Amino acid sequence: MNSAPFFFPLVGFYYFLTHPFLYPLLRARLLPCFILSLCVLVTLFIWTYLPQVALLAIFHGIAGAWINGTFLVLGEAAAIIALLFEAFFVDETQVDIFDSVLVEKQHEDLVRTSRPVLAVEVEADPLRRLDKPIKSAVYAPFSFRQTIEFIAFLPLNLIPWVGVPLFLFLTGRRAGPLLQWRYFQLREFDKKERNAFIKRNRASYTVFGMVALVLQLIPVLSMLFLLTTAAGSALWASQFEEQGKRTPDTRHDQPQYADDPI
Repeated sequence: MNSAPFFFPLVGFYYFLTHPFLYPLLRARLLPCFILSLCVLVTLFIWTYLPQVALLAIFHGIAGAWINGTFLVLGEAAAIIALLFEAFFVDETQVDIFDSVLVEKQHEDLVRTSRPVLAVEVEADPLRRLDKPIKSAVYAPFSFRQTIEFIAFLPLNLIPWVGVPLFLFLTGRRAGPLLQWRYFQLREFDKKERNAFIKRNRASYTVFGMVALVLQLIPVLSMLFLLTTAAGSALWASQFEEQGKRTPDTRHDQPQYADDPI
């Protein structure tokens, strides 16, 4: 597979649907995630949608207010759902998705830097081949800075025409690298190597993060896309490996990308 970065969240969804070994991870979370997403969306649309549309009508007119008000509420819902998602300890599920996809793509040696992997002769199912991690395993660490920026950037949706794209760009720029944090762990990058790798692929990570965020704004399905995007992230990591994109040369000082989760 050799795809452009913005395709990988979509490719991850298709991959998830067409690879049944991932289904047990979805079934374990599907019903509670669906109920949680539905409750958050219904609550926000009942209590906050019309007041925000009324405010937006001052700046956008009636037609624009309904559209931008929808994006604003969906953005708020995505932030709340993502935080609640962490409360459900789903990061472990995302790690299993990420690692099992890499195993299916025959990158067992990469995964073995973090956890034992059974030989294919013993077990063919990529998910069942995974043993418990022997070191810290995090798919996308909680970033206090990202959360604050997400909330702070929500008012950008008030700006006619350019507000929504600008919001997606700024939040996607921050989210993109965090969605491949597990890859950085498996590659055992130190801070300097990680920053250099992100800087080298800055534009790609930005568009990847933007598309992933758009998918998370889709009502009710946002939590499903958080899972399938993990598959897409792993497929992109597989492409990095297949293209031989290893640790970049960091012998020379380079501007540092700072996004350490707090």
